[in-house]
Amino acid sequence: MRFTFATAGTSKDEEVPRIRSAPDFCQAEPRFRRAVVLIIDALKIDFARFNAQNVAPRPFENKLPVLEEVMSSQPTHSRLFAFRADPPTTTMQRIKGFTTGSLPTFIDVGNNFASSAILEDNLVHQLGQVGKRVVFMGDDTWESLFPKKFHRSLPFPSFNVKDLHTVDNGILQHLYPTMEGSDWDVLIAHFLGVDHCGHRFGPDHPAMADKLTQMDAVIRSVIGRLENDTLLVVMGDHGMTDTGDHGGESLKETDAALFLYSPAPIFPIPGTQTEPEVVPQTDLVPTLALLLGIPIPYSSIGQVLLTLFPRDKGSSGAPAHLSQAEALWINAKQVNRFLETYSQMAKDIPPESLSLLRADFSRLSSQYLSSAQRGHPPSPAVAAALQGYLTAVRDTCRASWARFHPLKMVAGIAILAAACMLCLAVSELPAVAGEGRALRAPLVTGVGLAGGVAVVQLVTGGRGQGRGPLGALPTLFSVPLLVLVLRCASLLSDSYVVAEGRVATFLLCSLGVYVPLRLNWDGLLLPVSPDPLRPPGAHPSPTLSPSAVRRESLTLLACLGVLVGSLYLSLSFHACREEQGACSPSAFLAPLSRVQDSGLRNLHYVLSVASLTAWTFALRRWLRHYGNLNCSGPAVFAARWLLPAASVCLALHWAVNSTPEESFRNLSELMGLALVALPRAAFSSWGWGRPSYRASTGISPQAELHHLIPQLYQRMRQSLEDGEPVGAGDGGGGPAVEAYGLGTVYSAPLVVLCGLLGLGLLMLHPEGMALSFLLLLLEAAALLRLHSSSTALALLQGAHTGGFSVPWTPVLLWALAATQFFHATGHLPTFPSIQWGAAFVGFPKGHAGTLLPATLVTLNTFSAHILFAVGCPLLLFWPLVCEVRGGRRGRGVVAGDGEEGEDAVMEMRLREQPERFSSALLQLGARYLFIHGAQVLASVCAAAILRRHLMVWKVFAPKLMFEASGFLVTSASVLLGLALVMRVDVAVGRWFKKLLPEESRRRGRPAQALESIEENIRWTDNTLPLLEGGAQGRTTPCPCLREGPRVALQDPKGLKL
Repeated sequence: MRFTFATAGTSKDEEVPRIRSAPDFCQAEPRFRRAVVLIIDALKIDFARFNAQNVAPRPFENKLPVLEEVMSSQPTHSRLFAFRADPPTTTMQRIKGFTTGSLPTFIDVGNNFASSAILEDNLVHQLGQVGKRVVFMGDDTWESLFPKKFHRSLPFPSFNVKDLHTVDNGILQHLYPTMEGSDWDVLIAHFLGVDHCGHRFGPDHPAMADKLTQMDAVIRSVIGRLENDTLLVVMGDHGMTDTGDHGGESLKETDAALFLYSPAPIFPIPGTQTEPEVVPQTDLVPTLALLLGIPIPYSSIGQVLLTLFPRDKGSSGAPAHLSQAEALWINAKQVNRFLETYSQMAKDIPPESLSLLRADFSRLSSQYLSSAQRGHPPSPAVAAALQGYLTAVRDTCRASWARFHPLKMVAGIAILAAACMLCLAVSELPAVAGEGRALRAPLVTGVGLAGGVAVVQLVTGGRGQGRGPLGALPTLFSVPLLVLVLRCASLLSDSYVVAEGRVATFLLCSLGVYVPLRLNWDGLLLPVSPDPLRPPGAHPSPTLSPSAVRRESLTLLACLGVLVGSLYLSLSFHACREEQGACSPSAFLAPLSRVQDSGLRNLHYVLSVASLTAWTFALRRWLRHYGNLNCSGPAVFAARWLLPAASVCLALHWAVNSTPEESFRNLSELMGLALVALPRAAFSSWGWGRPSYRASTGISPQAELHHLIPQLYQRMRQSLEDGEPVGAGDGGGGPAVEAYGLGTVYSAPLVVLCGLLGLGLLMLHPEGMALSFLLLLLEAAALLRLHSSSTALALLQGAHTGGFSVPWTPVLLWALAATQFFHATGHLPTFPSIQWGAAFVGFPKGHAGTLLPATLVTLNTFSAHILFAVGCPLLLFWPLVCEVRGGRRGRGVVAGDGEEGEDAVMEMRLREQPERFSSALLQLGARYLFIHGAQVLASVCAAAILRRHLMVWKVFAPKLMFEASGFLVTSASVLLGLALVMRVDVAVGRWFKKLLPEESRRRGRPAQALESIEENIRWTDNTLPLLEGGAQGRTTPCPCLREGPRVALQDPKGLKL
């Protein structure tokens, strides 16, 4: 924590005791009257160095020869330093750092989207206070940070990282005319082309060579226009990684370049003085302030760069200028003033450290003033002691601003732990109660009961039996919870966090292998062989033949093989952290525009389009197989046309985006239009493809009236008049009514929504991630089938306990898959890994605000969390979907009563017990959120316990921020998926009420029921499901009903249609 001060330093604060009749600092002529500051965004030190022996330079090497030429020909006029930034290495924080001299924190990183005005004292404010005219041109971030502070400003939009030239070309149009004029004192130009080139192509690309060559020409032209009283500062605000990203604290990101030049000699002869190899960015603030003759900003903790000041008055030939000792004294006095003010207000600097610093300054002040009164310059020992004092103050401030409050941290952890326990209690409440009706009880009573039972269970570690409370809760030593504990414990190790992608893959694979092993341990994986020695009734009653058990077991093992294969292949798409050393990032992470080999680029494009086609085909094939494409409506239209249309738009967008700009210069306007229209057309599929449900036959109302509806009506009339249930005579060749599509009425909209979401999220990623998204689809399908097969085996062997509750194992597998594919889509819990280019997909010219780009980047970063959270209810539906077996006719179903050959009910079984359905849905969502909440709690504990760890700011703090953000996104996505299921359930319930009013049936008046049915059929002929009717083998012609499994419809009161 750090307080900020709006107080500004004044000239009186900088007064220096007179030495040899030297003029006062406030009245002395500054060393430089003017300054030109060229900020080349992301100019890392490697870009500025020149190696003449490098005969085969890379695109970013040896592209700024002007710096080496000037330093060789004019060694006393120029210097090149490594310019080290403090993390976070984002542009806004760096501008704040080298204008105020303070230390921004990771809390400020969010302001990189929406920068607010700097209220602290800063160089721009001080320049304006003394009447200097500051002219700015370039990155419009400066306008947000320093509103109305410039004499003249020419800002250009900066957030479009794909635009390499707009800002730079705009600067060049005004830079040279401004320098040749006289209406400026300090000129600031902030170029963005190098930074944007790094984000778009990376540093190792010909485009980077072109941009650096352009900057070389700019520096040459500026040097040629400088006057003797003008200082040139060429600097980078931060560096970049090998992939062109920045934001973290690796040396590649923090070490920028600082080049200083003056037409007049200013530096000592090389080798005569000790010069620093690395200059902290905060040191630029007091240095520029004293060179330009303005007060040092009030809250600066930087230290002057002594090589820019003469050792004594006589050595420079300009006695009016400050010496090194005087510059150090002014700097120390300013820092001491800030330290005293800050310590009185903040009270967070340790008293013993503050006492030592005060004693040091008092001693140094006495020594310096004593030398000044005698007319002698301070000794070198005093100057060295002043440097040590400035360094000690900076170190103390760094430590103080990183102080923690243990009590508040413990309170936060306790609140978060209580929230997790509450979520666990809610997740077990339906199981404890046994029936969904208990949910209508007061929430406090239910939560208290579940929480108390949970505490007892965790303390005793016992295994309850039956339907009692202890038997409903998971035990402490169950394998799924043990895996969750291992997952959370791994977050307390920096090595495991660094290798989190492989750790999550290992846990997911291990838990997947555990499923068949546990089934085999329980004797459910293979058919039960009866033991003649055991009494009758000692064996579970299998509901199907051994061949069905073997078939289901083979299906389970095949899905496990698909899961393991998908996990293995997904490792090829992982990115690399700096801590992983020789790790090479996946070639698929680079956009196609970065691939220079045309053959390799075409191969990647073909693979991406093939993966996209497979994604679309698989989703459409599943929907068609279950009869969900046989009618009209928004959801069917989305599944039938929007999925392919969005895929085509996405493939065309990839082709246009990966085409080099110079290939079709005559079609540049058309290409630009395509970059806007194609992604926005794909985005629009989200709105048009909003899943909904409206039961319909899928044919014309005339066909319904003349063929299907009369048969349904006659069948119901006959059943009610005879007093026998509908369907009792099905085996005798009587009229039969079959419904298509209702068996997947809940899961189909979720599949459509996840398919459209997947395409939209894929568009925000590099083209090569299409292969990874296809693996995500395969992995999700394998997990769902693994869960349904294990459930089916329990049913087949007669060992299923009944109910719709989803066990912990598949829920934990689903949550681990979200984490695993977060890494398999090229993401890492680090700031440099954020794919900022996602903000400009469909918006190549940038945005007017910050909400939309921030949303797009969030969708890109947490795409795996979103897809798995929205699809979480599929874990509840998939065992019901996979009940159907056999051919299209006469499919069997695994039913609870042990009958075989009964018509499949599938997801309509949920309508038989709507209260238990709601309870199971609530339980599933609560369990999924509990798993993610436990991971957030573990990350909080890791950051709190290891707050003094060397890697806390590099590993644990970013991990906490990503984990917390991912939990928020996951929570919203789970609510979206549950809301969609509830919406479909309401629509299905409304349809049942229209088909057969409950009140008439409950009162036992068949005549009124028939009249109501006849009236409803007559006026609402579009409210029926997909139907196929027939008698004595005669089937009503209906070409739209040739695909999809049939479903025998059961209404809530038991009437079978």
